[in-house]
Amino acid sequence: MPSSGALAPPRLPIEDTYLELLADTLESLDLPARGQFLQRFLRAICHVELRESECVQIWDEMLNRRRALTDQAGRPVVLKAALMDVLATSGFLRVPIILEYEELKKLELNAVTDPLTGLYNRRLFGESFEKELNRARRYTQPLSLVILDLHRFKEVNDKHGHPRGDEVLRATAATLKKALRTSDSAFRIGGDEFALLLPQTDAQQALALSRRVEAVFVEILQPLQLQVAVSMDHGIAIFPQDAEQADQLIRIADERLYRQKHANHKKTLDGADRIETVPSADQAPGPAVSLESPGPLPPPISIETMRAPEKPESDREARGTVSPPPAHAPVISPPRMFAVQRKAERVSMAGTNAYAVLSEQGSLRARVLDLGFGGVAIELDSQENLPESLFAVLHVPILPPVRVNLKPVWRQQTAQGGTRIGCSFVS
Repeated sequence: MPSSGALAPPRLPIEDTYLELLADTLESLDLPARGQFLQRFLRAICHVELRESECVQIWDEMLNRRRALTDQAGRPVVLKAALMDVLATSGFLRVPIILEYEELKKLELNAVTDPLTGLYNRRLFGESFEKELNRARRYTQPLSLVILDLHRFKEVNDKHGHPRGDEVLRATAATLKKALRTSDSAFRIGGDEFALLLPQTDAQQALALSRRVEAVFVEILQPLQLQVAVSMDHGIAIFPQDAEQADQLIRIADERLYRQKHANHKKTLDGADRIETVPSADQAPGPAVSLESPGPLPPPISIETMRAPEKPESDREARGTVSPPPAHAPVISPPRMFAVQRKAERVSMAGTNAYAVLSEQGSLRARVLDLGFGGVAIELDSQENLPESLFAVLHVPILPPVRVNLKPVWRQQTAQGGTRIGCSFVS
């Protein structure tokens, strides 16, 4: 037993211990059994078919090589090093198994992943963009590229420190993982710059998804209680509508991003609230759906009536537009009416196959007419009396299937005998 002051010999890794045990065991076997075992062993690690005698010869050569390497190095050499040397020089090491499979997968993942956010990195972005473009060309489908940038992120680092800035970046990654569909991909391509690839997504859907990402980002940032109002700017480019090559689409998305970013920066310096910019008249004409602006903010919407409040009487009198309300107009009680600013634009689902499955049993199905930040409008083919609260699963193009609780807030009969119902989301 070694003395208390002696150093214990270093413990060998598992694979080296296994080879040492294998060498000791083979010494006690007769030649036929040794050759049979070594034939299977070399077949497993080299994927080659050798005769038993050849396998025994390779093993003996490995033992001799180990002794020679030990003499040259002046220290013990593990069997694995000698075995790899013999197999490599003999040409038998065609499919080397040096790393465990799980370790290899970790190396591959680390090579394409941003360590801070867990998102894919810029290297994989370039490879994925070309693959998605080729797929979009082959199947004649749209592909949307979205470049995202954090507004006033530098102020967070300056005011709260870089560790807090890292929290904001991780919050951005959490936002993208929560808001995107399974077919979409998110990448961190710079310090506070991110990119999204949205297959089979046109301009309207890409704009709606970008606004959803920005709205979710505001919610996720709230627990951080930052003194800086960090927000998210976006620029969108569509294949093949805007361009057909990757570098052209990136340039267009960057231009739209920084046009919006500079406009918001100017608003911040002027002391005004951050709003999205509207393209000026001298800009190049864009698609039917503007990718740079959601347009003017909507008027407040009454929770009771789901309509914008009427203009004051004095304003209508000045315009000469005072007229008595129609006989069928609903009577609105002023104390019960209150308005809230809509947090995000409604997205029309017209022309899509968007639908909602109502109730836990899924016995009722409705068309989705539009979708907003706070609720959804649905249409049923028949007259249905829905309960005050119900469970539903939404299936819309811009989202994966979403389980929600709904509260009907308004109802309207259609000329075809159906029912249109506006529902708010309930936590």
